[in-house]
Amino acid sequence: VQLQASGGGLVQPGGSLRLSCAASEFTLEAYAIGWFRQAPGKEREGVSYISNIDGSIYYEHSVKGRFTVSRDSAKNTVYLQMNSLKPEDTAIYYCAATSISTMAASEYDFWGQGTLVTVSS
Repeated sequence: VQLQASGGGLVQPGGSLRLSCAASEFTLEAYAIGWFRQAPGKEREGVSYISNIDGSIYYEHSVKGRFTVSRDSAKNTVYLQMNSLKPEDTAIYYCAATSISTMAASEYDFWGQGTLVTVSS
């Protein structure tokens, strides 16, 4: 079971990026998919998740209104659209899969390798 996060890069403050989380060998729709990030020198934090049960969505308060998580079942991909990016959003972003709707990292069974997002002028 592998998850592949992609779409990171260098962007100026106020810019946008769309991260993708794709999977081989299993269907993402069967799992809640979470996005996490880890900035240099900081602990990993949960950013957002989308439920596999009722489609409910959670956003960490600092990204609410700027980030949007969504699924494309036909492409077996989950996206994290990130708008109005700030320097404090700079981090390695990871996607992960779990069978329950939670932002607790310990409950996630499968993790992608991470993609680096750098917000800088």
